[in-house]
Amino acid sequence: MVRRSVRKSFHHVDWIPPGPLPDGPAIFVANHHGWHDGYLMYLAITALDRRVLDWIQAYDSFPLFGRIGGMPFPAHDAAVRAATIRRTVRLMRDEGRSLMLFAEGVLHRPPELLPFGKSLELVAGKTGATVVPVGIRYELSTHERPEAILSFGPPVEAGPDLSPRTRLAVAAELDRAAALLARSDAPLPRLLSGTPDVNERWDAVRAKARP
Repeated sequence: MVRRSVRKSFHHVDWIPPGPLPDGPAIFVANHHGWHDGYLMYLAITALDRRVLDWIQAYDSFPLFGRIGGMPFPAHDAAVRAATIRRTVRLMRDEGRSLMLFAEGVLHRPPELLPFGKSLELVAGKTGATVVPVGIRYELSTHERPEAILSFGPPVEAGPDLSPRTRLAVAAELDRAAALLARSDAPLPRLLSGTPDVNERWDAVRAKARP
């Protein structure tokens, strides 16, 4: 379902995958500027052959995601959030799961990057997970549907002020993604091909019809 939705909604999705990561759990921390962010992150993290966890604020609207690591994280129920954090820590420690985390806490319009919450430092401190910054950019310009790019940066060093330092790292990856989108001469690894433009589809039909 996730893959089908992304194919239908985008022309293509490119990415800059991370370099080799240490064994054990990771926390992939991304900005949250687009409705499809969770879908794209799920595809990227599973492409890295990692079992992923995801905190979903509107979990009741996406109950099937519980089968692929989705967990409830309602804004107005601290007890449920606390239970989800405890379960996340347990699964990361015991099963080596990785967490996709939208540390801004809410979906919002770009380009601002909101302050990161305390959950990142809490989970990282309890699990020793590698923190990986991710910038997600969308562009609707030269294609009928938007392009997307996910830029994975090097791990953020553990230590004090982890949240603000990770926020700066995510901002840097957003800038890198924007620069790469602006360069038509910079082919990138393709995470997923989506729906071709109408002219591309007609060109394919005509090519098949030629003798």
